[in-house]
Amino acid sequence: SAWENSGEWEKALHILCFMAQSRLRPNTITCNAAISACGKGAEWQMVLHLFDDMTQKRVESDTITCNAAITACEKGGQWKKALRLHASMQQSKVDANTITFNAAISACEKGGEWDKALELYSEMARRDVDLDMITYNVVINACELAGKWEGVLQLCAVVARSLSKLSSTHARRAADREKK
Repeated sequence: SAWENSGEWEKALHILCFMAQSRLRPNTITCNAAISACGKGAEWQMVLHLFDDMTQKRVESDTITCNAAITACEKGGQWKKALRLHASMQQSKVDANTITFNAAISACEKGGEWDKALELYSEMARRDVDLDMITYNVVINACELAGKWEGVLQLCAVVARSLSKLSSTHARRAADREKK
């Protein structure tokens, strides 16, 4: 949204207030825009307030809502709140994706909670959520910061195997195209 990109979270809040005064009911999209704008403005407390307000007003949250809220908590150093939001997604039947997990893992990494970061990493694999280089980097960094070198080495080996498979796949595709 324009609010989010310009960093004008206060305008986003004014629009929501105007909607309420005009008896217009905010929807998921307007709430997501305000939450994202507040998150980009480093206003994690306001993000949580808006998130709670959505629940009270029975505005449905979605993956985008939760991702923005978890990311705001991560940037604000609130790993416990990020994990609570992540857990609430399952209870609310909202799908978590790679972005969701990466934000929660990053919150744990910044909070020095390497074991929680590893739990989320394992959960991603169990739930068949795509892992990307951000996932690996953040989990490896969490282990490294905690001095868990065995974990760092194991994760680096996993990344090396993944990259090897990826390289082989691309090499085969290139060779197949070259033959044509």
